[in-house]
Amino acid sequence: MKARALAILGTGSDVGKSLITAGICRLLRRTGVSVAPFKAQNMSLNSFVTPHGHEIGRAQALQAEACGIPPHVDMNPILLKPESDTCSQVVLLGKVLGKREASTYFDGRQGLWSVVEESYARLAGQYEMIVIEGAGSAAEVNLREQDLVNWPVVKLADAHVVLVADIDRGGIFAQVLGTLDLLAPDERARVRGVVINKFRGDATLFADGVTFLEARSGLPVLGVVPFLHDLRLDQEDSLDLDRNRQRSFASDRINIAVILLPHMSNFTDFNILASEADVALKYVDSSSSLTEADVVIIPGSKNTLADLCYLRGNGYGFALDNHLRSGRELIGICGGYQMLGRQISDPYKVEQGGTSRGLSYLNTETKLEQAKRTTQVIARTENGFVRDQILVRGYQIHMGITRRETELPCFRVHRQSVLGEKDEEEFDGAIRKDGLVWGTYIHGVFDEPGFRRAWLNRARTRKGLPLLEELVSKMVTVRSQNELDRWADHVSHHLDLSCLI
Repeated sequence: MKARALAILGTGSDVGKSLITAGICRLLRRTGVSVAPFKAQNMSLNSFVTPHGHEIGRAQALQAEACGIPPHVDMNPILLKPESDTCSQVVLLGKVLGKREASTYFDGRQGLWSVVEESYARLAGQYEMIVIEGAGSAAEVNLREQDLVNWPVVKLADAHVVLVADIDRGGIFAQVLGTLDLLAPDERARVRGVVINKFRGDATLFADGVTFLEARSGLPVLGVVPFLHDLRLDQEDSLDLDRNRQRSFASDRINIAVILLPHMSNFTDFNILASEADVALKYVDSSSSLTEADVVIIPGSKNTLADLCYLRGNGYGFALDNHLRSGRELIGICGGYQMLGRQISDPYKVEQGGTSRGLSYLNTETKLEQAKRTTQVIARTENGFVRDQILVRGYQIHMGITRRETELPCFRVHRQSVLGEKDEEEFDGAIRKDGLVWGTYIHGVFDEPGFRRAWLNRARTRKGLPLLEELVSKMVTVRSQNELDRWADHVSHHLDLSCLI
């Protein structure tokens, strides 16, 4: 291994490790360093498909973008996608290995660790610097013997460590000092400094806190990073949706309600919509919250049948009936698309087995299959949906085949399954004749500004609002593409990384 390594570990989950890692990756790239991200094991329902058709965590795809390189499965060789509180689908090197209960997962630790070692060795042989992201807390003492992602990887890479703590959640002194106190001496010796993340207010008021932490820990506080408002970067976790992704519904906006499913996946599908000035987007957890929505979206799900049962048991069927009767729009993405049909069958017990009646808003039927499709796609609109031949780009991650009966497809897909293989053409999605109900398997369907604006203008017409030029959405896309640099500038301004990079 020739690469130098820096590990970003945290005092807990959702302290900002993923974005700090992305920011440092972008700063390294700016200095001309050849850099790549690495997270040995990721637990997330927010995933991405690489150009080679492998599934990895969305955070590592963002970090690869920060490095200026294509995402690769070696950047995240193990992905765990929770299906319940005790069971996860294990994705190994981008492909489904199977389901594992938490109690038995580490029985195969040696085989999993070999995969981690091999992936890291390949990356370290190609790049000058690897920025490693940890998982959860750096001091998970009960999991030390089974750990695959924090200290074993740090030692494998011979990495220096930065400890990230989240001041916004409170208890910052206990977070930092308690974590450091629980580390083994050789682990503690690798820590080069502490980052205080998500600060709100005047950072000078925390100067005495910095002094205390440095005196008590013997480590430098590398910086206090203020909370950056309106940052539109794809997050790994959905823990902050209620706090950071809400906007009040209004008569002069397109009001979009995304149903907050218990097993919701790929919530980043809607980040770009939330960035449009004429959109108010909310994640809602009650059927009564749909009354003012112009559009309701049922998002992707890691457990479609369980989430379908959740919708029925919590009054969403009645609320959606009223929504459609009033001439408003309903969309399903991936698992949400499957729920819109007449039925979903699960003969191979991919989820829970059996056959379930769908919401019956589309005349479609879905059969869950054992093989998962993971592919990047380029598509164009079909059959008068918005307008014909508008470009859409995205990716598909699903374990079902949906058959249309009377509905027409939404998109003609030019599918890029794997680099170097022959591309295929097929159709995707289904749309009801009145155009008010449609679904698709394409994640990222709203990312292209041409389609996004044409679709929003269709909703504006229904609401009696004037149409907006496509340039409005193109500028939103440009601003979104510049967010990594805005974040990197923010990190650079507030952190002293000279001793690390």
